[in-house]
Amino acid sequence: MRRGAGLQPRFLLQSAPLMPELPEVETIIRKLRQGQPVEPGLPPYPSPIGQTVTKVWIDWPRSARPSADTIIQTLPGNRFESVGRRGKYIVFSLSAASPASSRSRKPPPKYLLIHLKMSGRIHVLEADFPREKHVHFAFTLENGYELRFDDARKFGRVYLLNDLDEVTGHLGPEPLEDTFTLKVLRGLMAKKSGGLKALLLDQSFIAGIGNIYADESLWRAKIHPLRRANTLQDAEIAALRRAIRAALKDGLTHGGAAIDWVYPEGKYQDHFRVYGQTDKPCRRCKTHIERILVGQRSTHFCPSCQPEIVSYSE
Repeated sequence: MRRGAGLQPRFLLQSAPLMPELPEVETIIRKLRQGQPVEPGLPPYPSPIGQTVTKVWIDWPRSARPSADTIIQTLPGNRFESVGRRGKYIVFSLSAASPASSRSRKPPPKYLLIHLKMSGRIHVLEADFPREKHVHFAFTLENGYELRFDDARKFGRVYLLNDLDEVTGHLGPEPLEDTFTLKVLRGLMAKKSGGLKALLLDQSFIAGIGNIYADESLWRAKIHPLRRANTLQDAEIAALRRAIRAALKDGLTHGGAAIDWVYPEGKYQDHFRVYGQTDKPCRRCKTHIERILVGQRSTHFCPSCQPEIVSYSE
């Protein structure tokens, strides 16, 4: 394979910029665990899990928290114990693997977090594999590979933390966990009166849902995106919970949705019910899908299946 051939920009979904949502981030994490390339054309690699960081290179300090110097000086000597997810954050759990991490009187860091934002990409490549133009973080591993964070738009963030709640403490429940029960969702809804589309995009309400999966969930639940949360009946809340979980699981099954060049391998865009389907017939009733803006975000719905005004019989 020609070096760098798999890293060329590919515009795949639509004009408005998106960021990876729960299924895309979860798919990336699963690939990291298994040593599978995140996008086509790149070679497999040894999973970074269990590897110790020996060196850190950063050329865009603004993306580093608490600072680039702190990450460069503190992370080497720590081992990646696991990789998981909280909302849209990639979470590497760390452990001190060598005395190098004990040179400071401060306790060793426990977590490395990466938020991809709109253009972040994660790759694991041999250290001598040429770094692409937009690689701004490179974590050299003891096996001679590098974990790289490529971010063309420079909106992504990398955090080194002792307390995960410093960054993720504001996030709402994880919608695919067993703890996301109907009772929990009903309690969340009881405290809100805003429109549902905007609410689903609020990460402090439910973690991990973005524009694509909000539209898909509301279509599945037959609920208009502008419906007020406090107008939903119990049956509608139950339908919304089922729909959220179904849409996210469907996205995971298909490896997420292809988003620009950021995450080009997903296939879920071939299975969208409503997102990006403006003027196409609804899969349920054949009414043409409509598009509106909600908080400057493209929002797609079926005006027949998802009526804005709902009347209930006694």
